[in-house]
Amino acid sequence: MTLKVYLSGEIHTDWREQIIAGSKGLDVSFDAPVTDHAASDDCGVAILGAEDQKYWHDHKGAMMNAIRTRKGIADADVVVVRFGEKYKQWNAAFDAGFAAALGKSLIVVHGAEHQHPLKEVDAAALAVTDDPAKVADILRYVLTGKLPG
Repeated sequence: MTLKVYLSGEIHTDWREQIIAGSKGLDVSFDAPVTDHAASDDCGVAILGAEDQKYWHDHKGAMMNAIRTRKGIADADVVVVRFGEKYKQWNAAFDAGFAAALGKSLIVVHGAEHQHPLKEVDAAALAVTDDPAKVADILRYVLTGKLPG
């Protein structure tokens, strides 16, 4: 069995690399949004032209990024959404809801400080953890039936 995994959410830490490294040797392919923050924010105006108002600047970028995000989530077998500590990731919550609405297997990663605000997101998930390494363990178990250790 091959799994296509979409890694959504926080872009300021190396959690994606941790999951990919921990999944070495598994039949898994990974996809993700553009994680270059500046490129993600400015793609709309860089390609389609400048905007005088910040709202339209951001709107163009959000629409272009949504093309990649929608395709990645739609094609995924498993969607992993990471909520970081520093920023409120409204886009991550949207991605989790979109994945749940599509019936995707959802894994949520966040710290204890987000347990209450993300309780509805967590309720839609098939697994919730605070450790990206555990996501790799989940993928290993799903693909091989082997427990960690």
